[in-house]
Amino acid sequence: MYCRFRLPLACAALLLAAPVVWAQAPKTVFLEDLTWTELRDQVQAGKTTILVPIGGTEQSGPYVALGKHNARVKVLSQRIAEGLGNTLVAPVIAYVPEGGTAPTSSHMRFPGTITVPDEVFKKTLESAANSFKVHGFKNIVFLGDHGGYQKDIQQVVAQLNKSWGATGQALVPPVYYATSSDGYAQILRQHGIRDDEIGTHAGLADTALLMAVAPQMVRQDAMRSGPKVGQADGVYGGDPHRASAELGQLGIDAIVSKTIQALKTSTAAH
Repeated sequence: MYCRFRLPLACAALLLAAPVVWAQAPKTVFLEDLTWTELRDQVQAGKTTILVPIGGTEQSGPYVALGKHNARVKVLSQRIAEGLGNTLVAPVIAYVPEGGTAPTSSHMRFPGTITVPDEVFKKTLESAANSFKVHGFKNIVFLGDHGGYQKDIQQVVAQLNKSWGATGQALVPPVYYATSSDGYAQILRQHGIRDDEIGTHAGLADTALLMAVAPQMVRQDAMRSGPKVGQADGVYGGDPHRASAELGQLGIDAIVSKTIQALKTSTAAH
């Protein structure tokens, strides 16, 4: 008799407990991992800053995967959001201006690069920001990982702030890109890396940053044993042979810490 009723009672207890488990929102800063009700509740609880990571799908030489900017900006945005608190991260924008298609120019000369017109890109940013504002976000922060569209972002931010007035704030912290480019180059020089290695695209700096967050996207064996690469290979002004995750981590830490500090100041002022 005891065994006969024990199983149904245990099942009933599990069924009563199950909804409690299902109702728990995941511990994530990524908007796309939440349900709409979980997002609504988090915004109402004070998570009113959202980071909009902007990457790009472009060639980065023979040793680095096409999604470099997308992978890097997602990890950086995650760490910045976690450091800020009360901040979420939007899906990465992976389609950005990368040159012309007829004739091909810039990175579009290499297979795999995807480009969109500047006006399409700017309209996408504007529409995304207005969507977030409608749903309760007060601070919409654009983090652009690629130098080619920085002016486009600045123009969108200026237009949004003009139209929103005091009801919301769009931001593009200059320190994010400045630290990942000139700021990181200075760090590398302090660690004995030469300017002819650092480069501006797909050189040591670019490659090391990616190795720190997504090492599987770098063809490290081929990079270390292969011949020196140049512009014909899609590598501009640098040499990635001595790139390492350890060197990359120096840059990642600087980008995250400086951007967090800048955004704390900007959002507090608003």
